[in-house]
Amino acid sequence: MSNRNKKAKNHRKNEITKGIFTVLEKEPSKTFNYKQIAAKIGITDVQDRNILIQRLTQLKEKKRIREVSRGSYQVLDDVKTYHTGVVDLTSKGHAYIVVEGLDDDVFVPANKLNKAFHKDTVEVYIYPSKKGKKLEGEVHKISKRYKTTFVGIVDMQKTFAFVRPSDFRMYTDIFVSSDKLKGAEDGDKVIVEILEWPNDVDSPFGRITEVLGKPGEHDTEIHAILAEYGLPYEFPTEVQRFADQLDTGIKDDEIAKRRDLREVLTFTIDPKDAKDFDDALSFTKLDNGNFEIGIHIADVSHYVLENTILDDEAYERATSVYLVDRVVPMLPEVLSNNACSLRPNEEKYTFSAVFELDSNAIIKNQWFGRTVINSNERFAYEEAQYIIETGGNEIPEDISIRSGAYKVSKDVVEATLTMDKLAKTMRSKRMNQGAISFDKVEVRFNLNEKNEPISVYFKEAKDANKLIEEFMLLANRKVAEFIGKQKNKTFVYRVHDDPDEDKLIALNGIVSRFGHKLDFKDKKSISASLNKLLEDVKGQKEQNLVDTLAIRSMSKAIYTIDNIGHYGLAFDYYTHFTSPIRRYPDVMVHRLLQHYLDGGKSANAEAYETKCKHSSDMEGLASSAERDSIKYMQIKFMQDHQDREFVGVISGVTEWGIYVEIIENKCEGMVRIRDIKGDYYIFDEKQYAIIGERTKKTYQLGDEVIVMVKNTDLVKRHLDFSLLGKNE
Repeated sequence: MSNRNKKAKNHRKNEITKGIFTVLEKEPSKTFNYKQIAAKIGITDVQDRNILIQRLTQLKEKKRIREVSRGSYQVLDDVKTYHTGVVDLTSKGHAYIVVEGLDDDVFVPANKLNKAFHKDTVEVYIYPSKKGKKLEGEVHKISKRYKTTFVGIVDMQKTFAFVRPSDFRMYTDIFVSSDKLKGAEDGDKVIVEILEWPNDVDSPFGRITEVLGKPGEHDTEIHAILAEYGLPYEFPTEVQRFADQLDTGIKDDEIAKRRDLREVLTFTIDPKDAKDFDDALSFTKLDNGNFEIGIHIADVSHYVLENTILDDEAYERATSVYLVDRVVPMLPEVLSNNACSLRPNEEKYTFSAVFELDSNAIIKNQWFGRTVINSNERFAYEEAQYIIETGGNEIPEDISIRSGAYKVSKDVVEATLTMDKLAKTMRSKRMNQGAISFDKVEVRFNLNEKNEPISVYFKEAKDANKLIEEFMLLANRKVAEFIGKQKNKTFVYRVHDDPDEDKLIALNGIVSRFGHKLDFKDKKSISASLNKLLEDVKGQKEQNLVDTLAIRSMSKAIYTIDNIGHYGLAFDYYTHFTSPIRRYPDVMVHRLLQHYLDGGKSANAEAYETKCKHSSDMEGLASSAERDSIKYMQIKFMQDHQDREFVGVISGVTEWGIYVEIIENKCEGMVRIRDIKGDYYIFDEKQYAIIGERTKKTYQLGDEVIVMVKNTDLVKRHLDFSLLGKNE
């Protein structure tokens, strides 16, 4: 069954379930059989009737309804109006409870939250619905707190303190007695843990677990960003000690168990400032004219064994976090930068995918397994790019952009150029099959020794980046396919669902203002028109806006054992195999692959799905922290540019103001509607605009405007602009 058909069936199941409760709850004293319920909710076809009968049986087994006599059902009083859902708090203090199976979220006013916080799992009582009115209710019980620790500022009183949380969705301060301050002083930024919230007091009781420092100081704010998402910034002592005691030597008896590729031409291509190299490529020209290309990945699972505190820590972190001024690694440095880093002229244990390809990049043979390599060269992307752009001609003796000159061998030049051609062929095939080309501009900062931003630059994917990307995609795809085509083998997949059609329609409405349009004829035409859109906006003022909105229209890629394919890459099978130093799912993939290569039985599906869910969740938190750190650095950068006028593009429109992204540095700030002079402006949701009540002057999504910095707040991570007018 296709994913779309599965969604449609689930939607119908939910509709019928709602219908059952509608009938039973309307007359709770009566009983109804399936024929009576079918008649009342308008079911006439056999398929829907079978779903109805099945749902009645399931609901009875789950004790959500009562079977009074054979085939006759009645509602249970205690489930009549209670539902379990997740709290989504708004900036105004009200909430919407997201309940699975309900089409609409349940609105809960602030005074009916009953001490529930953002993302808590709760039981909600839904008031009897009036026709045409939105669902409304109140929180009955908190089933599970999403988190109990918060970042905040200490407000010291005589014999106690309050901590004011930084998160705008946290609507209460936290009381801390003098014996639980941990040395915090007035005005300090801290991490506070809620211990209890008695019924008869206004504020929860807590204790300070860590003093981060003074607000506005660089390390304080970076550590606060990590703490807000529950991400650590150092390893526990016992984990560090365990890692430091690992035997990281290369042993003859271990080499004997592996395929020995130490004599094969091998090199890495990474960013110029990279410290961990978790992938390398090898190249051999075969006698038959084909090419044997190996994708070699650090064998992290050799060192990080299951049921150790090192593995527990790696699992909990699930990912490295890349902030603007530092990396918070998933693994201690002894592994991430040393034993597992594929540094040149060092023997390393690896897990490899080796392919024989012809000149058209068609796979003739493939092999997966544990290996040992010795990398000959370390390239920066810029160096490999130089070889590609010059075609290998007139290569100077020193093309290094790093310290230390070296001579590039003819073999390395030939390998780079051949693999570039193969990568371009593979990329072209992917795009023809419907892959989406997201080359979103990434903002980067040049920092001085004090971690202050001195300039902004943009990361651009060139041919050398795409060379590496294509071979990593090849390994990921073929590893997933190798296991996926074996029957009933639990495996970790990286999946990406089809885009939300409503979001695509909304995207089309926005991009049409810039003269672009999407083609909705079929799946392939949607992909082709999305690619055309992304290509057409390159270098245009609206590029970053359109790139961002296009990405938002996509579903989120996640980890799961349930393979539905990867829409964005146009792959039926896909996983993450190539970055185990920084992603825990890749470690799981290595373990599972070796387990199945050894003839092992299918792994526990439920356990791996739980691990996949955790990995997806942690990836989301890390991404949020990374975005916050970029926002923080943008504000820091703009502090020194308060006297300049900037041309920007309106990137968002809300009832309280417009967001403007500066074209030259991609810094985004807000112009508050109350600060715009000369008229009273009203938000027009349909036009993505604000319109002057008297002058009818319009500021619309995508318009170019001129702004100046009005206010920078590093603590709240707010950047406010003054609007000087349109850039006519």
